Amino acid sequence: MNRLHRGALIALVVTSNAFAQSYPVKPIRLVLPYPPGGGTDVIARPLAQKLTEQLGQQVIVDNRGGAGGNIGMEFVAKSPADGYTLLFALTAQYAVNPSLYPKLPYDPVRDYAPISLLANAPYLLVVHPALPAKSVAELVALVKARPGQLSYSSSGNGSGAHLAGEMLRSLAHVEIVHVPYKGAGPAMPDLIAGQVQLSFITYTAAGPHIKTSRLRALGVTTAKRSPTLPDLPAIGETVAGYDSAVWYGFAAPAGTPPEIVSKLNTEVLRVLAAPDFRSRITLEAVSPIGSTPEEFGSFMKSEIVRWAKVVRDSGAKVD
Repeated sequence: MNRLHRGALIALVVTSNAFAQSYPVKPIRLVLPYPPGGGTDVIARPLAQKLTEQLGQQVIVDNRGGAGGNIGMEFVAKSPADGYTLLFALTAQYAVNPSLYPKLPYDPVRDYAPISLLANAPYLLVVHPALPAKSVAELVALVKARPGQLSYSSSGNGSGAHLAGEMLRSLAHVEIVHVPYKGAGPAMPDLIAGQVQLSFITYTAAGPHIKTSRLRALGVTTAKRSPTLPDLPAIGETVAGYDSAVWYGFAAPAGTPPEIVSKLNTEVLRVLAAPDFRSRITLEAVSPIGSTPEEFGSFMKSEIVRWAKVVRDSGAKVD
């Protein structure tokens, strides 16, 4: 390497390090590929607030829902890789959509720089209280007696809630009709009104309505009972092999400088370790995790493989 090239390389490294040290110098946009009012808001907004306090710049939550989260995902994938547009997305966008959609406007492995796996949570299987089913077994029996007559709502085609319903349909051998909405928030009024009879939804979205008896929770979508909701049986206790939870991941556009990714990872881990943040999301039945960028990248790849099999075996399709 000649002196000119060596000097240019040194200058590039120095400039990059200086940029990372001064970052951030303006507000940061945190994109959620869901509309306002869903379970993601209850986690993402406290996260944004804590990051605002730690980074000294405002972290603004930007809800961009639609198309199973693909609109928000594409927006981030095509944003400048400068650390000022970040992504808070779920299992569906990172791991399910690649198998569910014949064409995606993004590639979850190629188009993003993983920052950290944030947390995980079960979906709740909830029913309208008018439905005469007070357990998963009773619900399965009811649906079998009325094939194709009962419907379940989800936060959209290809969402984790959609796949949770398709997994139940496949493993329990029942016929239920899927009714997709553009997010958990828009789905809630019809569920409470009884226009759809059941749903798979996060505790953050369903909890207030369960407490006021407008919805009845029958179980959680994990293979075993959730430590945050120990009184609710796991669907897997009744339907063998059932396991469908949701996890949350934090990422940036691919090409974001490693120094910025590292800084964001450090700050996110600080948030996840903060007692006030942990207690707040635990109240919403969410379990904080935290990881290195490399661990999150490896986890994402393994989940893409796992959910490809689920999509194939269930026969789930985008309507």
